Amino acid sequence: MTYLSSSIAVKMAISIDGGATFQPLSFLTSLPSGLPVYPWKSLANIGQTVSGDQPSISTNNSSVWISWTAFDGSIQASGAPVTGLGQVGAFTAAQGIPGSTRFGDYGDTAVGPDGQVFVVYQNPTGGEGPATIYGALDPDGLGPAGFGTPQVIQTTNVGGFDYIPAQSGRSIDAEAGLAWDRTGGVHQGRLYFIYVSEEPQESNNTDIQCRYSDDNGAFWSSAVRVNDDTGTNSQFNPKIQLDSTTGNIAVAWYDARNDLGDNGLGDTNGRPNDDVMIYTSVSKDGGLTFQRNKQLSLGASNDNDAQSGVDYGDYSGFAFHRGTLYFSAADNSNSTGDNPDGTLSHFDLLVAPLTVR
Repeated sequence: MTYLSSSIAVKMAISIDGGATFQPLSFLTSLPSGLPVYPWKSLANIGQTVSGDQPSISTNNSSVWISWTAFDGSIQASGAPVTGLGQVGAFTAAQGIPGSTRFGDYGDTAVGPDGQVFVVYQNPTGGEGPATIYGALDPDGLGPAGFGTPQVIQTTNVGGFDYIPAQSGRSIDAEAGLAWDRTGGVHQGRLYFIYVSEEPQESNNTDIQCRYSDDNGAFWSSAVRVNDDTGTNSQFNPKIQLDSTTGNIAVAWYDARNDLGDNGLGDTNGRPNDDVMIYTSVSKDGGLTFQRNKQLSLGASNDNDAQSGVDYGDYSGFAFHRGTLYFSAADNSNSTGDNPDGTLSHFDLLVAPLTVR
């Protein structure tokens, strides 16, 4: 796993016992000495970007890679060889993605079956949109080639700080995500890419979209909408995972479809489109179609009631293995009855499992 320290440095920890315990493994970035530490990306007094924003991690059976947004606003990536359980070598010197300086954030990382690495990011990093999502390939991973020139994958009306009723304080971004099929199955080598769209601009009608590439990101399929609601409420902050035992992919996200402002089960306050539940969907045919969406959370959450300062934030956790998916997200619905802070109060983490049939 990768995470940010209190000093906004990218760190990594490893578990060799199925997640029961974690041990620190590597320290990748740090702030230049003498600079103030802020919990936000933008440092107004120097006009630059705090080191270590938005880290993401990916592995295959021979390497691990992390990418993040560096102090100068560039997308950086670093990898290390993996030779066995808990045996991780030294990380390479960080590589800057060409042309990304001051222009990239909100990215993700994926390692392919042959050790190749793909990184995505969004530009611009602020505003209500439109925005462009770029992708860059390192064709040999730990080899000498390095990352090539980023290519446009997708344009979207979701900007880097796009405010919607359900995330009115923190805002959302397009939250580009990746998953690479390394199963050896019928879709071996297929690279999946998800993002958030908004049509029309500033309508708050945001949707989760999925595309795929069978040639390391050179060409991409048409987008397939993952959420199957018929309304215009918001879906946002998606995560994608691939089950390495089946090749199936799953996507999970926050979803306001049930908040019609009618004081029904999906509404907490009589206002539409500002309460969310967690939804998921699975594709068993390589991203061509997605199954009927499943509701994971039993109650509605509200970001304003949480008073968290960053609402649902930028991150959630997602795993998918042996047919069971686990999504971990901020929740104050107290639908399970064991939220220490009660209903519609401070957020706690909700883990929502689902076995796929």
